[in-house]
Amino acid sequence: MEQVMYPQSGGTPPVRPKNYLVESILVTIFCCLPFGIPGIVFASQVNSKYDAGDYAGAEKASKEAKTWTLVSFIIGIAAVIIWIIIAFTTTFFSAMFHHNFHP
Repeated sequence: MEQVMYPQSGGTPPVRPKNYLVESILVTIFCCLPFGIPGIVFASQVNSKYDAGDYAGAEKASKEAKTWTLVSFIIGIAAVIIWIIIAFTTTFFSAMFHHNFHP
């Protein structure tokens, strides 16, 4: 695990970490609601922690927001793919068993 050194008082603070708020909101709306919510929560903590001087906390919240946003996106895409497969196979077998299928 990498250790990040932050300046003491009077030094220049590190660069503000990306908060992933927009990405988290979009993924929550369009992909997977349950896993997107933690992404929004962590994303909303980044700026406030940074502004309070908790640079390590802001960095950690940023990483958590990124992780939950990515998890939500992957699960949402996987769910859509599974739904498409089920829809097509159900339609195919339904047509085949009702003798409407003529290869």
